Amino acid sequence: MQVPSSRKKSLFLDRDGVINVEKEYLHRIQDFEFIDGIFELCQAAQDAGYALFIVTNQSGIARGYYTERQFQKLMTWVLAEFSRHNVTIADYFYCPHHPTKGTGHYRIDCQCRKPKPQMLLDAAQKYDLDLSQSIMVGDKRTDIQAGQAAHVGTSALVGTGHAVSLEDQLAADVYADTLTELTSLLFPATPVSP
Repeated sequence: MQVPSSRKKSLFLDRDGVINVEKEYLHRIQDFEFIDGIFELCQAAQDAGYALFIVTNQSGIARGYYTERQFQKLMTWVLAEFSRHNVTIADYFYCPHHPTKGTGHYRIDCQCRKPKPQMLLDAAQKYDLDLSQSIMVGDKRTDIQAGQAAHVGTSALVGTGHAVSLEDQLAADVYADTLTELTSLLFPATPVSP
């Protein structure tokens, strides 16, 4: 007899191009613009029992465009905005490195920068997550590759950020043009009994 896993399933979200409109090296609250459908996607996942996490590459820190403190201040505001929409983001993980464009100690070929999976693995270890029952949502091939490298159960690509090729779409388990469409694919409404 199989014992059900007590580990939690999770929804991992890339930030730029999934949660907010893609703007190069975004780090100011006044420039942050949520993408239509993100709160509904997160509410549907939360209602289905998923813990929510943000996993984001932030090479702007490595390049010296903004500091980790500025990034964290913005993320505190982002999490508060989710909370105002009755969505709990359990935590966020970020990579401040870049292998060639970074300055000082940020210039390393790390294990956390997507497409490498370390951010997802760190979240799984810290929160006892069942990655095989989890979902990674991103707008780039590197997001999908990170999810696959971490053995996440479902990789979902959405066309709300960077241009997506047919090859990119085929690499993902699920593809949708919008977050609203993605919500209906990942969390179809339970049919009402007559």
